[in-house]
Amino acid sequence: MSMQLIWQIFSSFFKIGAFTIGGGYAMLPVMQRDIVDRLGWLDEQEFMETIAVTQSAPGPIAVNTAILIGKQMAGLPGVIAGCLGAVLPSFLIILAIAIFFRNILNWQPALNFFAGVRPAVVALIAHVAWKMARKLIGNTASLLLFLTSLALIIFVPKLHPIFIILGSGIATVIWASSQKQQGKEA
Repeated sequence: MSMQLIWQIFSSFFKIGAFTIGGGYAMLPVMQRDIVDRLGWLDEQEFMETIAVTQSAPGPIAVNTAILIGKQMAGLPGVIAGCLGAVLPSFLIILAIAIFFRNILNWQPALNFFAGVRPAVVALIAHVAWKMARKLIGNTASLLLFLTSLALIIFVPKLHPIFIILGSGIATVIWASSQKQQGKEA
């Protein structure tokens, strides 16, 4: 494993963290463009599987993704490089704001900037959701699971999301097992 790869992992996640406003989900299209399209570390399917795993783990999705991809690419040094790359930009920005801009929330240009950024962040997240949904809902069972989960989220708002996630996971395991059994019987 080379220092060049470690540096590439760090710098890639540092750029993603530094130039993406709006948090983890807003980072996904930028992350996909860099990791899948530019660097070729993962293909689209592997990237979606990585996002599914990192969404399931506690913690910020960007950091979890940086850690998982860093591990796949370079082991423990890759984990450290990816994690530092993902976390350091936010830390430095917050530190600068704390030091230099004590009253940033009272500064009208900053408020205008954040008001303008919000719609762009929503568009980025919607774009990622649309791209993932098109690829993930490839069969009737996935579509049925999606629609059931969506209905529960909308019509049973007091239901904690963990129950929807666990139920979806259990339903998928049962469905996959039944498909495997049908394949053996055929």
